[in-house]
Amino acid sequence: MERLVDGFGRAITSLRISVTDRCNLRCTYCMPEHGATFLPRTELLSYEEIERLVGVAAAVGVSEVRLTGGEPLVRRDLPELVRRLARLPVEDLSLTTNGVLLERHLPALVAAGLRRVNVSLDAVQAHRFAQITRRDELPAVMAALRACEDHPQLRPIKVNAVAQRGVTDDEVLGLAELARRRPYIVRFIEFMPLDADAAWSPADVLTGDEIRDRIDARWPLVELPAPAASTSRRFAFADGAGEVGFINPVSQPFCRTCDRIRLTADGQLRTCLFSTREHDLRAVMRDGGDDATLLEALRAAVGQKELKHRINEPGFVPASRSMHQIGG
Repeated sequence: MERLVDGFGRAITSLRISVTDRCNLRCTYCMPEHGATFLPRTELLSYEEIERLVGVAAAVGVSEVRLTGGEPLVRRDLPELVRRLARLPVEDLSLTTNGVLLERHLPALVAAGLRRVNVSLDAVQAHRFAQITRRDELPAVMAALRACEDHPQLRPIKVNAVAQRGVTDDEVLGLAELARRRPYIVRFIEFMPLDADAAWSPADVLTGDEIRDRIDARWPLVELPAPAASTSRRFAFADGAGEVGFINPVSQPFCRTCDRIRLTADGQLRTCLFSTREHDLRAVMRDGGDDATLLEALRAAVGQKELKHRINEPGFVPASRSMHQIGG
């Protein structure tokens, strides 16, 4: 079957699926501290609907599926969804999580067929972690990371850290040291204009190059090769003790090779993280459309994928939803 390709010739191979917009943290760059409204349960895609959509996408070349939120582990029986998706012909089935509930669910997730985890961790100092997340859950996250080490099939273990100037500056070396001491790849992600309070400013972005220079001054780094569609620039420590990465969507956009699409928890396909429009695939399924109709809708949406996000251009329009409503 003809592969899924956008209007600029980019083959789409990666699908991020949000399973919920709810979360047990309230990170400052993602959700408001109070007053967040959440989707009614009836508006969420069922596991059967997600399985069906992934099956259709896999048939046209989508090989990487990542489950996100909100916090995906607050969705009941998530291992059941993992079990369903693990039976489909996808090469990489992963989970992005804040880690708070991960340790207790990890055995069931691994047994169901999960192949990889990305754990969000923006600070290794307890007071800073609590400041950013507005919750005191650092011990639970660290325990979950240690538990991941006991499952060799979950490799690589990636740690994602959002870097904000004036907030996480003094966390950089501590997070880098974590990559040296434990079998984790720590990746620094530039702060993007997806915060619920719409307070983002370019001045708040602690760039990947700045972070890399700080780490390199302490522990010299050597760049590693990466696939063309990779979002991350990878670096090994010159002495061989670990790896770090830098995801720089603001200072060094990687739109030219973007191979990703996103599905919100209520079944809206977003062809860019910063999309201002969405494509309703839930309606196609719930209105009785067969798989051929669903594939036609998927192809039509991908055909309208944006060339780039335009963050650094005059007239940039922020995304139509905040991060917890879109999916990481």
